[in-house]
Amino acid sequence: MTAVIEVEDATFSFGDVPAVENVSLTVEEGDFVGIVGPNGSGKSTLIKLMLGLLEPDQGRVLLYGVPASRFQDGSRLGYVSQYASRVDRRIPVTVREVVEMGRFARAGIFPLRDEDHDAVEEAMQQVRIADLADRKLTHLSGGQRQRVFVARALASKADLLFLDEPAIGVDVESRERFYGLLRELNEQGITIVLIEHDIGVVTSYANLVACINRQLYCHTSPEDFLAGDFLEQAYGTDQEMLRHEHHLDHHHE
Repeated sequence: MTAVIEVEDATFSFGDVPAVENVSLTVEEGDFVGIVGPNGSGKSTLIKLMLGLLEPDQGRVLLYGVPASRFQDGSRLGYVSQYASRVDRRIPVTVREVVEMGRFARAGIFPLRDEDHDAVEEAMQQVRIADLADRKLTHLSGGQRQRVFVARALASKADLLFLDEPAIGVDVESRERFYGLLRELNEQGITIVLIEHDIGVVTSYANLVACINRQLYCHTSPEDFLAGDFLEQAYGTDQEMLRHEHHLDHHHE
């Protein structure tokens, strides 16, 4: 397998406060990695290191074999933040206009070409929002908006998708459909790195679980994660509450 992300003994601090300490893990092409950990455990910082938005104080982070902060082909990367579904109602953009933004990295300042429009249409069909193309983003549900931002990433032909708690504020049924979509995209060959607080979702959909609380406690299969004591190590006394709240024993179709 090809390593798309290599984190090697990476440490990053905000001032004197360590956010990530001595973390090493590899994400290979085709992986679906779920990152879990308590609030403030360094999950979002780790993703920003992977994206090259932050540089480690020690160690290194490689993206397709290149130091992440120097990686040039941003069109290969898609990023959906936890705030993506919150839209300022004063911005009257349509679904198609948002997805077209995914082509800007390739088209630059030039008008979109036929191949750009084709990629936009294909991306909207891929996440099943083609029927919403002319709808204003502010008129969509949270789950529909998240699909729009995934389509924006797919329109750029991204083959590595990062999502930071993308289903915040989305109802349960829409969450199920959204994560089912992510599974489909992963099966089509897109590598996914997901931060998600719901342990049940991660162990149902991801093929690898990385548990972090500043340090990395495991990077293993969902089965081995659930069989081990990594929750107790990372979450401490809160882990029983976490197990109860997030329904570790529930199953998805």
